[in-house]
Amino acid sequence: MAEKKWSPEEIAAAARSLEGQGPVAALRWAYEQFAPEEIAFACSFGAEDVALAHMISRVAPGAQVFYLDTDFLFPETYRTIEAVRAAYPLRIRRVSPALTPREQAERYGDELWSRDPDLCCSLRKVEPLREVLRGLKAWITGIRRAQSPTRAGAQVVEWDRKFGLVKVNPLVDWKDADVWKYILEHNVPYNPLHDRGYPSIGCTHCTRPVRPGEDPRAGRWSGFAKTECGLHQ
Repeated sequence: MAEKKWSPEEIAAAARSLEGQGPVAALRWAYEQFAPEEIAFACSFGAEDVALAHMISRVAPGAQVFYLDTDFLFPETYRTIEAVRAAYPLRIRRVSPALTPREQAERYGDELWSRDPDLCCSLRKVEPLREVLRGLKAWITGIRRAQSPTRAGAQVVEWDRKFGLVKVNPLVDWKDADVWKYILEHNVPYNPLHDRGYPSIGCTHCTRPVRPGEDPRAGRWSGFAKTECGLHQ
């Protein structure tokens, strides 16, 4: 496939044409535009992402999928990863930080997440992601506009200025009910923590259940003025 340089006008036109067409249309577009080794799905194995894993396995069997293993994921998350790996024909790859937890503690002190969660996220998520994306031309994410104010302006297709490649958000206009309807209708394996008050699941140290009436992302980095890990900012 010949290399293509995407102009802002072309990306905006693609976003307009795919708006409201549904996630499968966005995925078909993405896998038609980019060769298999040029595009990958960044999967956190939350509800949105397991739904997307199912869709991608139908649209592009054998597609590249990667997850950022911070070394601090919940046991339930690791079990969900293995369940999805067993269920669908996808090439799922683990991506690790440059530093082990012990090396991080030696360099930055114990429990960095409790003192400087931005730095911890940068070391364990943002920099590993940057390395993965360096070799790609596009990536697929599970972000939705309804998840938080910082994601309200997301488009189906957009240029990721932070990482310098095309970003595809197939579920961008879905509501919570759409996600769960899909999961239940297709019997998609999902993280059981969702049934225990965790609408958004990250690392063990920085995720708690959400209380009734709280914002769905209130359980992430509780006590800090932080709602994003830095991957989508």
